[in-house]
Amino acid sequence: MKDSWGPLKALAAASVINGVGDIALCIFLGYGIAGAAWATMVSQVVAAYMMIEALNKKGYNAYAISIPSPKELLDIVALAAPVFVTMMAKVAFYTILVYFATSLGTITMAAHQVMIQTFCMCTVWGEPLSQTAQSFMPELLYGVKRSLEKARMLLKSLVIIGVIVGLVLGIVGTSIPWLFPKIFTRDQMVIQEMHKILVPYFLALSVTPPTHSLEGTLLAGRDLKFISMSMSGCFTFGALLLTIASSKGFGLAGCWSALAVFQWTRFFLALQRLLSPEGILYREDSSSDELEKLKAV
Repeated sequence: MKDSWGPLKALAAASVINGVGDIALCIFLGYGIAGAAWATMVSQVVAAYMMIEALNKKGYNAYAISIPSPKELLDIVALAAPVFVTMMAKVAFYTILVYFATSLGTITMAAHQVMIQTFCMCTVWGEPLSQTAQSFMPELLYGVKRSLEKARMLLKSLVIIGVIVGLVLGIVGTSIPWLFPKIFTRDQMVIQEMHKILVPYFLALSVTPPTHSLEGTLLAGRDLKFISMSMSGCFTFGALLLTIASSKGFGLAGCWSALAVFQWTRFFLALQRLLSPEGILYREDSSSDELEKLKAV
């Protein structure tokens, strides 16, 4: 609905409640981990209430409860199942990555933990590009004022922004553990392991924001079958690379090289799909039935 302020306000309120609750319940009242759990629960309930109220102000009755019909369930599954497969493939790959890194020993695991945490913090910066594509692309692809030319221009802008953001994040994200590793640890052996993976770390991080813009466009165009199949293929290929890297003794550098290949494969597959004459950005002959169905969804 192009409403970013509603979720932002809810997230801000939840963060404050969670932070204050953690301090009050854990430090002053001594409830420990149970206090942290209660603070998190209350913050989530408040955030949910605020977002429900934001929907109500737009004319919806977010408190209404209805049982979906079989047809509606099939429509939901048709949308949710491919997205679920896509998300699970990504989560599964990162889980396997952690498994192989953990098997390399305590020092290597510590270095991996530092790098994967900074990597995840940096990749968040690319998510708004995906959200922007999902918000603005549908009306250009299937709306009343449908314009594939404007959709291609929007994607071009998003990719350019993604490349710039990716390079900045790659440089900054790589420079911090390279030049200031003692922010994270003073153990020289851990620092050496961190420095061994700076190149694949940069390659994996720099391509992530433009990949988000491409995958967000595919989601907006409801090209869900391709997304789920391509992500499943990337997971299988990435898991195979991780297995080979582990068996050949390539260490943490091999694991992160597999991650870089995983990220770049996602990028090229999504780019090839969108630039294809049969892709959603060039399909001028979409039937009216298909458009109506997508508008309804």
